[in-house]
Amino acid sequence: MGILDFISPGKNNRNQAGNSTQTHLRIAEIRENVVVLKNGGMRAVLKASSINFNLKSEQEQNSIIYAYQNFLNSLEFPIQILVRSKKLDIDEYIDSVKKLGDKQENKLLQEQTYEYAQYIKRLVEYADIMEKEFYVVVPVDPPRSQGQNFIEKFWSRMHPADSVSGIIRRHQEFDQLKKNLNQRMTTTSSGLENCGLKVETLQTADLIALFYQIYNPITARNEKVEDTGKLNLQTDADLGH
Repeated sequence: MGILDFISPGKNNRNQAGNSTQTHLRIAEIRENVVVLKNGGMRAVLKASSINFNLKSEQEQNSIIYAYQNFLNSLEFPIQILVRSKKLDIDEYIDSVKKLGDKQENKLLQEQTYEYAQYIKRLVEYADIMEKEFYVVVPVDPPRSQGQNFIEKFWSRMHPADSVSGIIRRHQEFDQLKKNLNQRMTTTSSGLENCGLKVETLQTADLIALFYQIYNPITARNEKVEDTGKLNLQTDADLGH
């Protein structure tokens, strides 16, 4: 099972790759906490916390604004800031409440615990409560892709088919690009932390889960990613040999 098969389930037949959703994705593989594109570009994803700006004093607000200005002015490369809205997922909380109910020896308290779990679950479903997640995408691209003109970039995005030669070339470039990407991630993380944000780098399993949820929003609600470490995932390094 390949990583992209996991992100786009139901497309497991490699003989039908030409008709697969995977063919039209720009993602080649996810490895070493990095999203690798078919053109050789690499993307790291940072997840940032939020700040209730309105609850800050005027002095604190000015300090945050000044720190954010300094952060943007210090960047020598582009970044992408993504705000993702999704339905609040409290399944883990509901399961923990049910487990507490299972441990209750008092029958009345046990029934009330179960009723509370059901009430919270229905409340979230009917009220359609949303939550926001904040991501910063840090890119690095190989020199060969930077030399492409607009038409070449547009054509490559419209026809992102992959090849064995492309896989080999990506892996030859990977280590050097990863060093550059790590430097950019450090700069970005430090700048955001100076603004008072908590920043974490998404690991390989987190990235797989994120793209799985993005491309399969309905399925992901019922079929969650439990542990990607137990999956037999192939990278394009495996496919290139």
